[in-house]
Amino acid sequence: MGAKRKLNGKKDNPKKNAGSGDLSRSAIRRQREREYRYQSILKSAETLFAKEGYHKASMEKIADMSEMSVGALYFYFKNKEDLLIQLIDEIGYRVRSVLGSAFKQYGSTLEGFKRAGYAFFEEFCMNHPEKVAILLRESVGNSAEVEKHRKEISEKLTGDVKAALIRVSETQGIRFKSKFSAEVITVSILGIYERVAYHYMFWQDMSEDLKPIGRDAVDFILGGIENHFTEKACT
Repeated sequence: MGAKRKLNGKKDNPKKNAGSGDLSRSAIRRQREREYRYQSILKSAETLFAKEGYHKASMEKIADMSEMSVGALYFYFKNKEDLLIQLIDEIGYRVRSVLGSAFKQYGSTLEGFKRAGYAFFEEFCMNHPEKVAILLRESVGNSAEVEKHRKEISEKLTGDVKAALIRVSETQGIRFKSKFSAEVITVSILGIYERVAYHYMFWQDMSEDLKPIGRDAVDFILGGIENHFTEKACT
């Protein structure tokens, strides 16, 4: 997840150019143009899926917003479901990057955990409401293939958070109360973040108040994490 998509199902080969071993200027320009079109299609789909809903948005509308033909869309994507899957993968990568970067800035500490939580609501949710809509709303209840990608993102996020919790435990010399604590905390964190974001961004339409709301949620979670730590580990 996170790697750029292979355009038209084929991997670009930067070494493929008879004689020089490098891409010609025209080849580089074509490659740049293909990447621009690919990103334009994704952005248009993201906007329409979030605004109109995945099922109502059509390939014709996406093509029109992208300022290209419907046929051109099918050069880059097999169908509308393929578009949704690529968006899910890229958005999932973005979430993991935001959380990971914030956590690493403060080392393997509970402060890093708190900052990662703040970053989720303030950097990701508030700045990218369309991405949140697709990840939490429009990707739900679709095909088995879409669900597979949602599950993969969830598993990777769960792995990230659990590993970070274990690092905090090890570096701070503290232990969890039980062998299940790290995983239970991880599942609870992700569930609460998702629920709070969905509730206040889509059900209550309170996105402008998401910063204090998110901080309340994160502080609540931090109290629960600390409650699951027991005495310092023996050295």
